[in-house]
Amino acid sequence: MKYHPSSLRSVSPLKLRGDKGVILSVVLATRNEEANLTRCLEAVKSIANEIIIADEQSTDKTVGIAKKFGAKVISVPHQENFHITKNIAIDAARGDWILQLDADEVVSPELACEIVSTINHESSTMNGYWVNRRNWFLTRFLSKGGQYPDPTLRLYRRGKGRLPAKDVHEQAQIQGPTGRLRNDLYHYRDTSFAKYLDGFNRYSSFLAANINPEVNLRQTLNYLGCKPVVTFCKIYFRHRGYVDGYPGFVFALFSGLTHAIAYIKYWQRLL
Repeated sequence: MKYHPSSLRSVSPLKLRGDKGVILSVVLATRNEEANLTRCLEAVKSIANEIIIADEQSTDKTVGIAKKFGAKVISVPHQENFHITKNIAIDAARGDWILQLDADEVVSPELACEIVSTINHESSTMNGYWVNRRNWFLTRFLSKGGQYPDPTLRLYRRGKGRLPAKDVHEQAQIQGPTGRLRNDLYHYRDTSFAKYLDGFNRYSSFLAANINPEVNLRQTLNYLGCKPVVTFCKIYFRHRGYVDGYPGFVFALFSGLTHAIAYIKYWQRLL
């Protein structure tokens, strides 16, 4: 697999303000992330004053890798909604600003510089910042299908941002005004189809648990027919997922099938 060149360049040492100035906390939640964590932490080690990791009792080398980067590791039980674990890391941070990341994400050198410049700007009135994210799917970063710029709220003042922990695709809730950074966060989410199916299975199970408790012909046709077709057409045609070639087609197809699989799981639980 080929990675974006910018994500692999080392970041030149960056300086936050002095000991009494701005402090940046990088926070993550992890569970068996040895394949991703080094790349993620390498990209932020020069800008983070502290790294906080809430780890769901990983059985691989995740904790050892985290400690090599000087991270504070908090061992916690596994949660079906990973955002509960992320909030534990957020609550443990002591920096003026919090940068919340996933282990399979990489801060580009350009974004790292922009973060430092932004939080050092004394006249800033923003309490949080949206970041554009590029999502890798199978063989490439998706550029269409509603997958770019995929803005996500990841940088915020301590005490001003937190995850609601109600949905796997939710954004942090920020108290006060927010701005937007220009440079990209790279997300190496689905580097193989097998890995994608793991996430697909978890997300469809989450959806199944939130389906209205009824089984009738209208709901069945909606989940098994209407929702999959509408979702596919929206991603592939309206948002031009076809521009991304075969990966774009597969992404649109399985995004639609998520609804059908979720409904089948829901129906099976009722038997």
